[in-house]
Amino acid sequence: HEEEAEKANKEGYSRHHPALPFYTLEEAEEIIRRFSSVPLDQWQDLGHEVKVKYTHNGHILGATYIAVNAGGKDFLFSGDIGRPDDLLLRDPVKPKWADYLFLESTYGDRQHPDEDVESLLVDLVQKTIIDGGILLIPSFAVERLQLLMFILWRLYQKNRIPGIPIFIDSPMGSDVLNVFREYPAWHKLSDPDFKAMCKHMTLVSSYRDTWNTIDDPRPKIVIAGSGMLTGGRILTYLTKKLEKNNTTILLVGYQAEGTRGRKLLEGEKELKIYGKFYQVEASIVHLESLSAHADQGELISWLKDIRNIPEQVFLIHGEMTAMEGFKEKIESAYGWSVRIPELQESVTLL
Repeated sequence: HEEEAEKANKEGYSRHHPALPFYTLEEAEEIIRRFSSVPLDQWQDLGHEVKVKYTHNGHILGATYIAVNAGGKDFLFSGDIGRPDDLLLRDPVKPKWADYLFLESTYGDRQHPDEDVESLLVDLVQKTIIDGGILLIPSFAVERLQLLMFILWRLYQKNRIPGIPIFIDSPMGSDVLNVFREYPAWHKLSDPDFKAMCKHMTLVSSYRDTWNTIDDPRPKIVIAGSGMLTGGRILTYLTKKLEKNNTTILLVGYQAEGTRGRKLLEGEKELKIYGKFYQVEASIVHLESLSAHADQGELISWLKDIRNIPEQVFLIHGEMTAMEGFKEKIESAYGWSVRIPELQESVTLL
């Protein structure tokens, strides 16, 4: 945020004078000092007959869903639910009980396509080398970036792609690698594989190194944040590479309405970046099966071990079409009462 605010003030494209970050590094560090860790799967007494429990949900490294016990009822908040058989993370744990369930629905109305991810990446790498261009992969910093690193490293190990330079330009993503290193119990990567994977990539740290990477004439792969093109260093690459026809942009996972990523998927011919418009000459490819969100079938499966009939299921975190399709699916599969709350609606449950 501070880096982007500094750039906005320097180049004068913000509507705010001066442009300010949402928060500073100093503020973030101050908040983190107020955090305390608790063990998984153990009730924590908050007083006033309220308890909470955190359980692994497989979305990203360290992600959990939260059960709140209050007034003799269990309120379960799913958070973002991950996918079974993930290459890096352990499977989400299925809940056993929920009196009230607040459930995400990002992909509630559809299944992820059955895509051959490795073959697609092999083809894109070959195209990049032949074209003498760049394969740009906007990515979320936590788990998605590390998953892409792992898949590309494994393809190299299998001799399916050559030793094309791979740059990781995400300060937060680089920090997350340290978290992977410190918490091996949360993922499946062995220590030797993790070290070999990191050694195979070039981690870009400074903004000056970003420009050095852009100026590097070799065919290359760059993975950078943010995943929906809403900010981050990927935007700097786009200002120089979006208008070149030897650039391929690989969008992985969900692209929310109103984001630049969504606009590219919908065929927009120009993007506004840092106050200027850039023509889209790059090839746009979408790989949906790498999403870290469970699809409809996986969400329905996540519910199947709940032993009681919830008094109410509230669908959240999804576009209206996704929530409506998921509501019908839950009602037909389980016969539960499902509700789509309205914005700013208040509901009394106790």
